Amino acid sequence: QMPGTARHDREMAIQAKRNLSKTTDPVERLRLQCLARGSAGIKGLGRVFRIMDDDNSRTLDFKEFVKGLNDYAMMIDKEEAQEIFRIFDKDGNGTIDFDEFLVTLRPPMSNARKEIIMQAFRKLDKTGDGVITIEDLQGVYNAKHHPKYQNGDWTEDQVFRAFLDNFDSPYDKDGKVTMEEFMNYYAGVSASIDTDVYFIIMMKNAWKL
Repeated sequence: QMPGTARHDREMAIQAKRNLSKTTDPVERLRLQCLARGSAGIKGLGRVFRIMDDDNSRTLDFKEFVKGLNDYAMMIDKEEAQEIFRIFDKDGNGTIDFDEFLVTLRPPMSNARKEIIMQAFRKLDKTGDGVITIEDLQGVYNAKHHPKYQNGDWTEDQVFRAFLDNFDSPYDKDGKVTMEEFMNYYAGVSASIDTDVYFIIMMKNAWKL
């Protein structure tokens, strides 16, 4: 686990649960319900939608949308679901684009935060192919400090894999982390950190940027 992330994750989940009782905005309520599950919460919902998108259209109709929310155990009544669906069905054709939906659901981040996240991603993506893999991590992330490596439980590759799993989509851990997955993860972490300055310091320390 990278420095400080587990703690931020817990803080963010607690904060999200607390804010849930205060907000009436349906999109914000859905966002907070996802974040209450930690940084990977929004990604998890995306994964549920992806499974349901049988025809690979990357769109959902209302029935699929509600089923996805139910499968992911989101507490949302039908009226609220309809309201959210209407907000995202901009052209009123009865379907929503779920990539757009997930990007909007992601907690908003300033450009300064996005920039530092991209810097960290580029540093980790040593081969520069837009995906972080075990091969990329070998020169950047030192597995030897990991307690499970030190006590002989894990090989170096297992440490790398566990590290990648933090950022990977929760139900679809393929050992590859895309820019979008990395950004989604940090949008979650970012939600628990009030100031840009603190977020940037945390990222710089964590990734030695």
